[in-house]
Amino acid sequence: MSRIGRLPVALSAGVEVKIEAGNKVTVKGPKGELTHQFPAFLTIEEKDNHIYVTRSSEAKSVKAAHGMTRAIIHNMVTGVAAPFTKVLEIVGVGYQAKLAGKELTLMLGGVKPVVLTVPDDVTVSLESPTAIVVTGCDKQRVGQFADLIKKKKLPDAYHGTGIRYRGETIHLKVGKSGM
Repeated sequence: MSRIGRLPVALSAGVEVKIEAGNKVTVKGPKGELTHQFPAFLTIEEKDNHIYVTRSSEAKSVKAAHGMTRAIIHNMVTGVAAPFTKVLEIVGVGYQAKLAGKELTLMLGGVKPVVLTVPDDVTVSLESPTAIVVTGCDKQRVGQFADLIKKKKLPDAYHGTGIRYRGETIHLKVGKSGM
């Protein structure tokens, strides 16, 4: 049995789970509500304030979906209790971000600024003009939008300028040596 899949998901206080026919799971908590449809070959049930996921066969694809389903449910339960956060830092002279309503404007050294529309299920705030905080209940959507921002200016291997996650280390290459 999958090591991850066999672990029960504990429900924290204030989190409600509704499991409908066809493995449609809805998790509601103080910070939001998430719904996800899971494969029919898995059995999802709630007992004693825990959620258990079991599989119907030992096929390789079923085993892979077993652990993934449990992990997604765990992230749903965690996200509606305490939202997920990713912090991006902008490094470079003149590089900055501005937020106006649902539009994030990035000045990254190009001729035109990059304008991104913030999705409805994600919240973006600025700690400073060079620090962007992406928050939301859905871990996948938070990571996806943070990655979209980062891909607008990946960190340079020689100077270290660009957009990176807070705490990420960039290994700088040595430039040419002048003889």
